[in-house]
Amino acid sequence: MQANREFRPRMETRIHGLRTLAPLCYRRFAGAIADVWSVRGEEGGGGFYIAPDPRIVILLGKQPPPVMMRIGGDLAEYRGIQAFYMPPGMPLWSRIEADHEKSHLDFHMESSALHQRLAAADVRADLTRPRLLGPSDKLADLGRLASDEVRKPSRGDMLIDALLSATLAEIFATQAGAENDGPCTASGGLSARRFAAVERHLHENLSRHVPLAEMARAAGLSESRFSHCFKQSQNETPQRWQSRVRLKAAQDMMRDPARSLADIAYATGFADQAHLSRVFRAANGMPPSVWRRSNFQES
Repeated sequence: MQANREFRPRMETRIHGLRTLAPLCYRRFAGAIADVWSVRGEEGGGGFYIAPDPRIVILLGKQPPPVMMRIGGDLAEYRGIQAFYMPPGMPLWSRIEADHEKSHLDFHMESSALHQRLAAADVRADLTRPRLLGPSDKLADLGRLASDEVRKPSRGDMLIDALLSATLAEIFATQAGAENDGPCTASGGLSARRFAAVERHLHENLSRHVPLAEMARAAGLSESRFSHCFKQSQNETPQRWQSRVRLKAAQDMMRDPARSLADIAYATGFADQAHLSRVFRAANGMPPSVWRRSNFQES
């Protein structure tokens, strides 16, 4: 692929509560730029980000940082994100939920170069949709290797180029390869085995919102196939089901008088106690505090 040495990221950012810990390191290569940031974030800080070019961000470290994200016009709050693909022109907001230090690797790409890379690998993917991924050892390892190569180049462009291709494969190729899956069951619904895998994954990550792409990965299906099969068998969307599961878990925890509503909200992936109260009241016709008192009186 012919490298465009003139390509530069055109990111618009508005941040607060973030302090850089080291100078920015970056590396130009075939239609892309990789850069590494190291920052300290303060609780309550955050930022707004938008760019006309596609990008991939990998949060370095064994565990995702304590950061909440919102994307585009979606009001959902995403936590526990290890890596993400952000399409051109898609706004992203972040909020830091605890003081911490972190480093992240960013791949900024020309749209044409990204299309060429995926086409060369015979990967068809919807590049207009963001993709959010939870904890991933593979992506963390790829990010670490790429960030080392950005900071201390040792193999020319060959290694960093290959690491970008491997990252694209990890994010796009698995799901794209599942696009040709047939129906999950004879009736077109989600099989019991696949549903159990998704249910298990959700319960293992109850304290954060699990993105649709991540549920699809747990089921071993593309996002579109997973959404279709899930709705066929469960008579509701994956997002609505997830909300209902979290609410049921919160309700079960409320039976323990020693647990505060704030603690329960955090444990079940709600933004805060007020968020839990709004959702609970909409579903049950009363705030959780009233339901809790009534429940204890009856018992």
